[in-house]
Amino acid sequence: MASDRNTVALIVDQLSAAGDVSARPMFGEYGLYCGGKMFGMICDGQLFIKTTVSGRTLGPNLDEAPPYPGAKPCLLVDADRWEDGDWLAEFVRVTVAELPTPKPKPRKSKPT
Repeated sequence: MASDRNTVALIVDQLSAAGDVSARPMFGEYGLYCGGKMFGMICDGQLFIKTTVSGRTLGPNLDEAPPYPGAKPCLLVDADRWEDGDWLAEFVRVTVAELPTPKPKPRKSKPT
């Protein structure tokens, strides 16, 4: 089941204090990015954030679950936590700070 665009807009709005947060469509769901780093996903109307040490410290009671079959488990943020924009933004800030910088993609050469 694809996530509702209103849910995605609400979450991105709540995360505005975390920095330049955006959602990009991915296979019928959405990947969440901040500063060029993918930090989470919205799948089936649920918010999944990559697991980090700092994220686990800020959300010790969050369950881990895979966002889709075969995926690595992520921290599942319950919908009742989405309304606390300050906590959610801080949670994303500390998570993104621990994630590695993505490797630049090689440029495609133009055929001659």
